[in-house]
Amino acid sequence: MSTEPSGPAVRLERDGAVATVTLNRPERRNALTVELKEALLAALIEVAGDAEVRAVLLTGNGKSFCVGQDLGEHAEALRADPATAFDTITAHYSPIVRALAEMPKPVVAGLNGGAVGAGLGFALACDLRIAAAGASFATAFAAIGLTADSGLSASLAHAVGAARAGELLLLGEPFTAEQAHGWGLVRAVVPPDEVLPTALELTQRLAAGPTAAYAEIKKGLALGAVSPLDRVLAAEHAAQARLGLTGDHAGAVEAFLAKRRPTFEGS
Repeated sequence: MSTEPSGPAVRLERDGAVATVTLNRPERRNALTVELKEALLAALIEVAGDAEVRAVLLTGNGKSFCVGQDLGEHAEALRADPATAFDTITAHYSPIVRALAEMPKPVVAGLNGGAVGAGLGFALACDLRIAAAGASFATAFAAIGLTADSGLSASLAHAVGAARAGELLLLGEPFTAEQAHGWGLVRAVVPPDEVLPTALELTQRLAAGPTAAYAEIKKGLALGAVSPLDRVLAAEHAAQARLGLTGDHAGAVEAFLAKRRPTFEGS
């Protein structure tokens, strides 16, 4: 992929039921500026509300997925006013993570290269991840005297356990795509030039699936991570009742009985 400036900070492309959102500052390893963060949030809100889009692929242009906050821009914000330098968390980072995690359709991260800081947070807010062999990941916050943002305090602990998450956040030691695969953070590790086609194939597979059920699965997993059993059971019952009224469910049951492959319409 190119490492030269190449158009808008975020590219949004549609192909059938799949939308691909590409971070597009390859010359700066997709470091996050206000421009990029605002464009990313707008793209995610747009695809979330597009009924024609049934699955989303998030990736980066160049050799990195995203190295986190652009520290040059952050330094300027600190010099201007340290008291407001972190307003970007509530204005950008937290809404982006919520948009990914609460997207009512599956989101696949195609990790074409390294993911650091908020870039790692964005990756973990996606539902599934495909990583490039040799890619390196890190939390990086403690190295500049900060704690985690972009949901990493929760998503990392849920993904790898509190003990390992503590090590990764406190020590900030980088870890490889291969280690991430061993910990269950990524679904597969493939050669760098196969990341996009592999992630796209997975996204297309999800786009052809029961989108309404996927949305309920995402909500159930999020609730189950933080809620008592009684609340989870009640939410599961309500979700099943809603899905029981969908054409996808009725059609899939009839297809099973007829020994044929179901076709899902997402409703």
